[in-house]
Parts: sequence; C-alpha cells; structure tokens
Amino acid sequence: MLREDRAGLLQAFEGLHQLFHTTVPDDTSIDGWMDRIEGDTAAGRALPFTVVDAEGRIAGVTRFMRMSEGHRRLEIGGTLYSPRVQRTGLNTEAKYMLLRHAFEGLEVNCVQIRTDFLNHASRRAIERLGARLDGVLRGHLILKGHMRDSVVYSILAHEWPGVRRNIELLMARYEGETA
Repeated sequence: MLREDRAGLLQAFEGLHQLFHTTVPDDTSIDGWMDRIEGDTAAGRALPFTVVDAEGRIAGVTRFMRMSEGHRRLEIGGTLYSPRVQRTGLNTEAKYMLLRHAFEGLEVNCVQIRTDFLNHASRRAIERLGARLDGVLRGHLILKGHMRDSVVYSILAHEWPGVRRNIELLMARYEGETA
C-alpha cells in the first residue's frame, strides 16, 4: 500500500462506510489511517498490500499484521474491498497469495484471521478457505459504539498443503464461472 494509492482506495471504499463491523477510512481519516499502518510496517509488525482487480483498478486493501518473527506467526486482516468485487473470486485469490507468501516465503507456523462474530459473510468465506475456528474473544473491541466479539480462525503450517489444494479448487471453480 502506497500513498499514491490514496485516491484509488477512497474510491474503492465508497459504499462501505455503513458497515457496522469495521471502521472504514474516509477523506478526513485516511491519512491518519495510513500513518498508523506505515508505523506498524516500519516497526516490522505489518506488511500492507493494495489489491487490484484484473483491469488494474484498485479493489481494496489487506495486510499482514500482528507479525511476530520470534513466534513465526502473523494475522491476515485489515481487509476492505470495494462492493464491486465482493463475492467474487478476487478475495479467494488474494488470500491464496497471502497464505502462500506467509507459509512458503516467510515460513510462518501460524496464520490467524479474525472477524466480527456478526459478520456472517466473512466467517463463511474464512471457513470456506479451510481455516479452523480457534474461538471467540468476547467483548474484544468497541467499534462505532458496538461491542464486538471477535471470531478467531487459524491455519497452521502442517495444514497448509491441504488448505492450499482446497483454495486452488475454489479458484478453478471461479475461473470456470467467468470463462
């Protein structure tokens, strides 16, 4: 994620501000949001990615976060996608690339993914990838006046080969639908 992506990200985030389960940056908050991500990146705790669609348009953002080299773990999170690419194969492909880099490039032992307990679409998408439910962090966050329970999923390194095959099958299904 780069500062020059600012305008494209703001455009991608249009229509997301009504979401109750996350905070979406707008024109008044995006610079501070980027500052925090850049600070986490400089400290080695995050690695952000701007996601582009097949036409090269910015579709959203995701990142490695809560990275711990000593514990060989990280979390995939901070994911926000334009409504125009939601429920398409783009998220599956992006998660595949992130997981492959985490397990095969960074050689982590554990990748976590968290979501709001009430975000059923996100929970289904995470489960469809093959991540396993670790548990629920009750009263974990307060977002927009809402007490959020966070559902925690993970994939361990020894599970990655099976998860990888599963995601590759999912991506092949998406290719068949768009061909």
